[in-house]
Amino acid sequence: MKKFVALSTAAALSMALAACGSSNDTANETNMSDNMTITNELESNSTMMANDMNATAAAPMTAQAFVDAASGTDAYEIAAAKAAQDKASSSDVKDFAAQMIKDHTKSTADLKAAAAKADGNPIPSGTMNAEQQANLTKLQGLTGADFDTEYVNQQVDAHQKALDALQGYAAGGDSQPLKDFASKTATVVEHHLDMAKKLQK
Repeated sequence: MKKFVALSTAAALSMALAACGSSNDTANETNMSDNMTITNELESNSTMMANDMNATAAAPMTAQAFVDAASGTDAYEIAAAKAAQDKASSSDVKDFAAQMIKDHTKSTADLKAAAAKADGNPIPSGTMNAEQQANLTKLQGLTGADFDTEYVNQQVDAHQKALDALQGYAAGGDSQPLKDFASKTATVVEHHLDMAKKLQK
């Protein structure tokens, strides 16, 4: 009889443990399922955020934003070139700077003419952005060969950024007169970029 009771007790414990194990397995499966669901939701949200960012990055400038950026670039180029004529030690750098004053003064006039034909009458602000202002301030504190090196390096970077902006607006802008201006001016800026790269060597 004691043997039977002991066996019965052992059997009961075994069943109880089996039931606990089954319960734990079920809980683990539920937790794994919940975790997979959360992970999938996070991945989905990340994908949506990335797509939104790509869409924003791909969105073209408005006409007003474009004329502000283009006029600010012209203002920086003219001011930096005037500084170069005073501070540069290289005659090649000074000649390049003289060309920048001439071409970017013309660009400013062409931009104003194109803006006058654009819908909404966007008005160029002629205001440099923070980076352009900082670059100009840096140039003003240099002279001689140090100035030449900094000026030429800035010109390569500035003309590459200007070229990208002009080509981008020419391809996807919202104003045909400004798109025509951007396409025409991009050719001139690309030439400036080549000139600056040659000075850099």
